[in-house]
Amino acid sequence: MTQVLPVILCGGSGTRLWPLSRSGFPKQFLILSGDSSGQSLFQQAIERIHAISDSEIELGRTLIVTNEDHRFLALDQLRELNNVQATLLLEPSGRNTAPALTLAALYAQDQGNDPILVVTPADQTVKDGSAFTKALQQAVGIAKEGAIAILGITPTAPETGYGYIKTKSSKVGKNSGQFTVERFVEKPDAPTAKQYLEEGGYFWNGGMFVLKASVWLAALKEFRPDILEATEKAWQDKAQDANGDAQFIRPDKERFKAIPSESIDYAVIEKCPSAQGQTQFPIKMVELNAGWNDLGAWDAVWQVGKQDQAGNVTSGDTLLTNSKNSLVHASSRLVSAVGVENLIIIETADAVMVADRSKSQDVKNIVNQLEAQKREEKNLHRKVARPWGWYDSVDEGERFKVKRIQVKPGASLSLQMHHHRAEHWIVVKGVAEITNGDQVIMLTENQSTYIPQGQTHRLANPGKTPLEIIEVQSGSYLGEDDIVRFEDTYGRS
Repeated sequence: MTQVLPVILCGGSGTRLWPLSRSGFPKQFLILSGDSSGQSLFQQAIERIHAISDSEIELGRTLIVTNEDHRFLALDQLRELNNVQATLLLEPSGRNTAPALTLAALYAQDQGNDPILVVTPADQTVKDGSAFTKALQQAVGIAKEGAIAILGITPTAPETGYGYIKTKSSKVGKNSGQFTVERFVEKPDAPTAKQYLEEGGYFWNGGMFVLKASVWLAALKEFRPDILEATEKAWQDKAQDANGDAQFIRPDKERFKAIPSESIDYAVIEKCPSAQGQTQFPIKMVELNAGWNDLGAWDAVWQVGKQDQAGNVTSGDTLLTNSKNSLVHASSRLVSAVGVENLIIIETADAVMVADRSKSQDVKNIVNQLEAQKREEKNLHRKVARPWGWYDSVDEGERFKVKRIQVKPGASLSLQMHHHRAEHWIVVKGVAEITNGDQVIMLTENQSTYIPQGQTHRLANPGKTPLEIIEVQSGSYLGEDDIVRFEDTYGRS
């Protein structure tokens, strides 16, 4: 049996898919592809890798490399999948994909074996699952022999948003879909991309890699020993804890900051073809023709969506007339469009974005302006996921804010206190256990209580159904940072 470890790279913020994608809820956790599975891109990525298991391939515990802030988003979505046990490697800050893969390889090494790592981003879609499975299984066979295998996407258009893989004319191996890599080329301009398609032998680089843990560490030691050494130091001082079936592993925060930020491609992969014959790191490419898309911008979401006869892709409560070739997404209200063409219209509870479909890559410029103005719409939706449930900021004005709060069965918020605000709680569904200073009370539907400013308090759901309350805050400052945690189930105190 060939031992395979799935590695899901779950970083990034998906700024080009704002306002649906936010830094606090990035695109990999969204349901975007328009299929009927109802799964997020992250969940689809896990399911695709798990599909390669057969009589010759044994899958190990799934490794999720993500950041500290997204750990509970990942955990909640993992729990919705059947029979998936996972270890979450939590990066304290972003350092690109080379350190992320190095963490995965060091983890595998610590387990006392040398599995094949199947590495894929968490934010891609594939229409033909069986073709993907076949290509990935072929890549595992290549990696089993000690080579590095990459998946090259069959190009369908002269795309300028992807890097390309140039292959040699002769195919290698038993399968006709396997090639020797000649070189990697950067994202081209439009005339160059058109030339690549006309010449043939060029494939899109989809950022998916299959290789042994020992091969990655050896290659990194040769090409970028500084990244390996710095990552090893952060790994040596890691912390580890559990949350149910999942394991959290945290590299040392300060040492992790010292790791050079670099991608897998730049650190190792792109150096391998020019070094062949001089090093022990042969690299082969397996062709993937499976309807792949990385959903890098809203135009890509339109491309993979289910189009009506006028070429429109819609989601949510929408009404269109005399409109064509547009993407319209409604999250919280009716969105209508009259006589529009080639537009992207995205509505959320707190923002609306309208863009020319051909300019959808430029949505990142809006996000940059939001960041410069320190606007919260860059980071969070009006409805914010929390490990205990969620809250929705329904209304606010001078010296008041109204929230709708839902707490999962058996979950509780931290024991906390606010310096600048008081809170009124009204239970609208379920049963609430409320700590209010030295008093602990139980409230049911239509009952309420008052939390004075400066009072230590906690909200918990002791029941088996979701608890929902309306919270009215009042005071001189109502920011989310006015919170002092004394005890917290989720390690935030």
